[in-house]
Amino acid sequence: MSPHRTNEALQKLGIQHPIIQGPFGGGLSTERLAAAVSNLGGLGSYGAYQLPPEELGRVADRIRALTDKPFALNLWVSDHDAGGDALSPEDFDRVYRLFEPYYRELGVEKPAMPERFHHRFEDQVEALLEARPPIFSFVFGVPPASVLAECRRKGILTAGAATTLAEAEALDAAGVDLIVATGFEAGGHRPSFLARAEDSLMGTLALTPLVADRVKVPVIAAGGIADGRGIRAALTLGAQAAQLGTAFLACEESGTTDAHRELLFSDRAKHTTLTRSFTGRLARGMRNRWTEEVAHQLSALAPFPIQGWFLSKLKPAAVKAGRTDLVSLWAGQATPNLRHRTVPALMDSLIKELSAS
Repeated sequence: MSPHRTNEALQKLGIQHPIIQGPFGGGLSTERLAAAVSNLGGLGSYGAYQLPPEELGRVADRIRALTDKPFALNLWVSDHDAGGDALSPEDFDRVYRLFEPYYRELGVEKPAMPERFHHRFEDQVEALLEARPPIFSFVFGVPPASVLAECRRKGILTAGAATTLAEAEALDAAGVDLIVATGFEAGGHRPSFLARAEDSLMGTLALTPLVADRVKVPVIAAGGIADGRGIRAALTLGAQAAQLGTAFLACEESGTTDAHRELLFSDRAKHTTLTRSFTGRLARGMRNRWTEEVAHQLSALAPFPIQGWFLSKLKPAAVKAGRTDLVSLWAGQATPNLRHRTVPALMDSLIKELSAS
């Protein structure tokens, strides 16, 4: 399929090519990255789930200053797991014991217990509606009907992620505009919301046609897609666009560290694992000392977002020391096939491969 041949998804999104940049949390998204993808005819995205509500509007403004094309802001509908909204002082101390040796190793003081471990989705989505991005994409659930209705009233397109057919059907019934069918090959978090992520591990090859055949809205395929061949395969399976995550994360425009970026182009990228050790939710990244050592202490993990909060206090010292053994190294299973280090080079390659099909 030529990238210049339009379809319902491209018309809805207002983009030229069936290429979506996956959203990244934790400072890995940048306005520069989202705008670069959008300016070249794809859909740039910004993962905003870790931002305070008052920052969402500023991010949208900064992206708009760099592009007049459509872009997406992404939030997590579910902002905590069971037991993850608060801790007693005793439980805080108990959770800290898992992290204490690593804090000491890097010379990091024990943090004080915060009032909250994560921003409330209700507050973030209110700010997002006020910022009025062209597209609101979301993971880990279905927003309340009132939120979806307000998006329709304001002309904000909605795109929800599904890891199973049941989740796709729930999103379809709720009236979202597009559905992202995300296979377990993808890097980063598994955004399951109807069953445990470990019980929702469908591959992109199986999930995409199952969903495309059964929902009313256009489907975007995600997971294990890193080049034009992958996009063509997704289109053949019934998707109308493909979402690429790790391929864009590896570009210099992303917010990841140089050390992580270099590992994405190394032999280390051949070895990924699904782990809850970084945030308390299942996610795919490269194996390292943290994933291996904490794998033997799973019962000590705190629920999301508390696990990630403790690790986030360790990350600045680890990054400053050039350490990649104690930080998340998100990477999908197709990472060894990455070739491009800038958005223009990647987009040019993808578009040429699609044009040749």
